[in-house]
Amino acid sequence: MVDLKFIRPSDLWYFIGLMATDGNLSKDGRHIEITSKNKNHLIAVKKSLGLKNNKISKKSRGGLNNKIYPRLQFSDIRLYKFLLELGLIPKKSLTLGKIKLDHTYFSDFLRGVIDGDGCISTWIHKTNLGRQWSLRITSAAPKFIKWLKKEIENYFDIKGKLYKYRYKNKKNDIYILKFGKLPTKIIIQGIYKKDSLFL
Repeated sequence: MVDLKFIRPSDLWYFIGLMATDGNLSKDGRHIEITSKNKNHLIAVKKSLGLKNNKISKKSRGGLNNKIYPRLQFSDIRLYKFLLELGLIPKKSLTLGKIKLDHTYFSDFLRGVIDGDGCISTWIHKTNLGRQWSLRITSAAPKFIKWLKKEIENYFDIKGKLYKYRYKNKKNDIYILKFGKLPTKIIIQGIYKKDSLFL
């Protein structure tokens, strides 16, 4: 069982950000799980939550048996209810909405979101040879991604763009929130600190 009193608030909100993207609340009202491509990442998350006896297992993802990812799963009714109160829900992929944030720890929450469903890219521009940056966050939940866009823009005083795609043979739209070079650098400087938990 996770004791919230003994978890660093920054680690807790990072975990909540991960749960909003790479996490899952089971229908049974007690089981919580996170998947990641990086086993060491899950070990660090497990340690930050004070979990000792829960092993990192493996789970197929995306309906393809050859895509096997590490999974951290544990049972905690109290934490499950706490996450529900914040706005997390079972089967959240398409229906997740806004999260009840403590804005003091928004940077930690966002770091968790980015480590879950985000991508930070850097490359050298072919013409001016300058280093370029971009941040993309992908979601299939329109209410969540639109809410997140406003939160990021207000918190960092920057602007991003939201794109909508419908992939072939897919029923639902995919949303990509994108930030350019300067906004991305501002976000990176604001969320990554030496003692922070991150992928």
